[in-house]
Amino acid sequence: MNRQNQKNMTGGQEPELSMRDMLAPLFRHRRTVIWTFSLVFVATILLAWLWASNYYVATMQVVVEQDRSDPTVTAGQDATVANKGVTLDQVTSEMALLQGEDMLRSVTKTCGLDKSWSPSDLFLPSDPARRQIMKQEHAARRLAKKLTVEAEKTSDVIDISYGRLGEPETPACVLQNLSKLYVDKHLQLLRPAGSSDFFADETKKARKALAEAEARLTGFSQKAGVAAPDLMRTDMAQQVALSEAALNQAQQAAAADHKRMDDLKKQMSSTPARATAAEAQLAPNLLLENLNTALLAAEVKKTQLLLKYDPSYPLVQEVDQEIAETKAAIAKAEPEKYLNITTDRDLTYEYLRQDMAKTEADLASAQATAATLTGNIRQMRAQMVQLDGQAVEQAALIRDTKAAEANYLLYLTKSEEERTSDALDKRGIANVAIAVPPVVPALPAHSPLLVFALGFLGAILLGIGSGYLAEHLDQSLRTPDEVTKTLGIPVLAVVPKKAA
Repeated sequence: MNRQNQKNMTGGQEPELSMRDMLAPLFRHRRTVIWTFSLVFVATILLAWLWASNYYVATMQVVVEQDRSDPTVTAGQDATVANKGVTLDQVTSEMALLQGEDMLRSVTKTCGLDKSWSPSDLFLPSDPARRQIMKQEHAARRLAKKLTVEAEKTSDVIDISYGRLGEPETPACVLQNLSKLYVDKHLQLLRPAGSSDFFADETKKARKALAEAEARLTGFSQKAGVAAPDLMRTDMAQQVALSEAALNQAQQAAAADHKRMDDLKKQMSSTPARATAAEAQLAPNLLLENLNTALLAAEVKKTQLLLKYDPSYPLVQEVDQEIAETKAAIAKAEPEKYLNITTDRDLTYEYLRQDMAKTEADLASAQATAATLTGNIRQMRAQMVQLDGQAVEQAALIRDTKAAEANYLLYLTKSEEERTSDALDKRGIANVAIAVPPVVPALPAHSPLLVFALGFLGAILLGIGSGYLAEHLDQSLRTPDEVTKTLGIPVLAVVPKKAA
């Protein structure tokens, strides 16, 4: 008899369920509950330990729309700008490009995805070369299935993710190599081939031509011994003008000195060289004094001679004659007067003579200066003619150097533009960019603790559900009350179940 019959026999009234009645099925089927809980809990532990803790997912994002504009390659210094819009077809094309088979094969080989064993390896040929190629193909197909490439709605962003059980470096390696290969392929497809090499070669040629032109210009300066002949010619022209002015002044000074000398000679011929400075009349006192002294000495001598000799002695007579002459001189000198005239150089004549000497010196200096200036002017004019030729030659070399420099700068600018464009494209700064580069995930994709907690909760729920399910599938009567209620007969005796 089933539970429906029991319900009919009781008059259609459901008995009230107590907490004991609700928990009784769990206790009756506790083995089922415990086994279900244990199996689910152990499976949860294995799942969290072996799968959740070792499953890593690496992600990256690619932005298709960029604000940078690529300059168009032209022969001029200024390049025109071409703006590129982003369409849905372009985003779809980029998604397809990200899943290219050639890139996936290269990624599997680089990251070693073809080294792992799979059951399909049992059916591969024994030839090592073919076996390796087929393993790479299988690995690339598995990678294509696990690689998730999705475009976000209403945006130009492409999300790429790849998850794998094992080391966290493997999914990061896959996306890093995929991004590099993707940017390289994008560069090959969208950039003009050979433009960078062309401008690099032309830049080298222009640099060589510029070096040769600069060498010729430097060699000219070293050979001529002149760094800037045009500037030197300008300075020398100024010096010639100043020298000619100085020459005119020297010639004028020489002519003035000649005229001055003629005038000085005329004045000196009519001017005496000396003039009387003073005249004085002096008495002969000094002469009389000397004569008296001589007279006294003669008389003293005569006295001494008379003591020894007679007056007729010759020496005495000589002394007498000397005394007589001295007295006569004294008598003659007493009435006479002497005139003392003093003369000196004439000041006018002396001034004229000094001015004459100074004028002669100035004339010699002016003539020497004029001669020197004349020679210098002749030499500077000859050097100016030489500098004119050197300036013309240097100007031609400078024009060649500037032309070579302009060509070099042109090709250098274009080469730098191409190099910059290539570098920007390689880094994704063209009309695509790796907005979020892939990195090695530090944490697994699913938290083991969360998986453990959910598994524990699921084990509890499944254990309880298994108890109630077993209760629902079990049609046996378990208590005397159930027998009485179900069969409507009293229970006379109960035989307890013994454990075996």
